[in-house]
Amino acid sequence: MKAIVLEAADKLTWKEVDKPTVGPGEVLVKIKAAALNRRDYWIIIGKYAGIKYPTILGSDGVGIVAEVGRDADQHWIGKEVIINPSNYWGESDDFQGKDFKILGLPEDGTFAEYVKTRVEYLYNKPAYLSWEQAAAVPLAGLTAYRALFTKGRAKKGDMVLIVGVGGGAGSFALQWAVAAGCKVYVTSSRAEKIEKAQKLGAIAGVNYKMQNWANELKELAGGFDVIIDSALGEGFAQLPDICNPGARIVFFGGTAGDMPAINGRKIFWKQLQILGTTMGTSTDFEHMLSFMNQHQIIPVVDEVFPLAGADKAVKKMEHSSQFGKIVLQA
Repeated sequence: MKAIVLEAADKLTWKEVDKPTVGPGEVLVKIKAAALNRRDYWIIIGKYAGIKYPTILGSDGVGIVAEVGRDADQHWIGKEVIINPSNYWGESDDFQGKDFKILGLPEDGTFAEYVKTRVEYLYNKPAYLSWEQAAAVPLAGLTAYRALFTKGRAKKGDMVLIVGVGGGAGSFALQWAVAAGCKVYVTSSRAEKIEKAQKLGAIAGVNYKMQNWANELKELAGGFDVIIDSALGEGFAQLPDICNPGARIVFFGGTAGDMPAINGRKIFWKQLQILGTTMGTSTDFEHMLSFMNQHQIIPVVDEVFPLAGADKAVKKMEHSSQFGKIVLQA
């Protein structure tokens, strides 16, 4: 089969590799579409833990089940499926266990004609979505769903802020919150991304590069019950200022730097919670798909590239010019 292989830092090659062999409880999925995540980008440029070469990246994938191994349910043969990339979560719903893995490193991922996974990570592809739309969902959708609902406990009528709305998880958090009946505001460094967010249901947004961005948000919204952040950095210190009493600040990722010094008095006096999150459980994934089907949510796909042209897709992610997900078509 053909696959995009990361052979060294910044060296992606479209080449022939051995097709995976399935073992007990495993399945082989013929990939129809995959999608990029910021995780893939950090691995490609050599800034991620546990990198090994060569490796096939890709956590997001949808396709048709081509083969099942011993002890796997044969009814999956020929089914259109979406793959949960959050593997071996562990016993506690509150945190991932020591065996937790994300598809696409250390095990080979979806940037290939075929991918191997375990049968328990297969779910029926939402029938109303195209292959490309469905491929956009797994990692970013799951991360945003757990952040907003499992950790953030967002509910109808809540004031919600999505910090840095342009990325995949940010755009999903926006869509999930709007569908749930929340009043959503956003930040971005680009006016066009704020405009796109408003078309998806955001009430308003501000540019976080402005010196007084937090004050402007406070004037616009009054305060927030749930804030979803994926960047950290110096701006994170201002988030308690715009929280309502009892609010939850949920974050994942740290693309803008480390957590800054924060005035802890505001946190205990307002009874705020600052919560970290990563990926999600199988239950989170099931609930996310059910929520999508209930509300018929269409993921935001920024651009589709051929799988063989993954290097061009990575270049686009490098400049963060996308709104929503970058998809690879097999």
